[in-house]
Amino acid sequence: MLNFVYELGNTLYINLTNTCTNSCDFCIRNNHTGVGGKELWLDAEPSFEDVLSQLPQNILSYNEVVFCGFGEPTCNLDVLVQVGKHVKSLGQQMRLNTNGQANLYHGKDVTELLIGAVDTVNVSLNASTAENYQAVCNSVYGETAFYALLEFAQLCKTKGMHVILSVVDVVGKDEIEACSDLCRQRGLNLRVRAYE
Repeated sequence: MLNFVYELGNTLYINLTNTCTNSCDFCIRNNHTGVGGKELWLDAEPSFEDVLSQLPQNILSYNEVVFCGFGEPTCNLDVLVQVGKHVKSLGQQMRLNTNGQANLYHGKDVTELLIGAVDTVNVSLNASTAENYQAVCNSVYGETAFYALLEFAQLCKTKGMHVILSVVDVVGKDEIEACSDLCRQRGLNLRVRAYE
């Protein structure tokens, strides 16, 4: 399948890769091959031109455009940046849904590249400690991933992006409260997402 662009409600989503540095217990990929009737497993990663060819003409009619698919979008960073800057040049808002491990994956701080490509960065937190994070997210980087995602969120915030940390409601009330406390301490906002 080559569904690089799909819509849910009045939001347009861009699917850049199947690659992910996590294997979360609650990931939709564990039980589904797509969402909203769209198959999202990719046969190949798209180029900038591939994504461009699937963008609708009425892109400004959507509430926003979101980098979110069946993998970690920042694993296809060059295309993400190109597409984000292009869509923003048309006057549309861009959001990145990420596990926040881009700097680990690329071996350097890449947050500077996101300036002008995304407005909002939603980092999946999903746990209040490194141990708990690794227990549910199973990162290839081990517990280091938890500290890296917190740093990534702070770096994006210092560069002027709107940053939200999110947690899936299946982690339980106590863990959600602990995540909320962690975000408050760091001056970051927490969003609780319903698991579907």
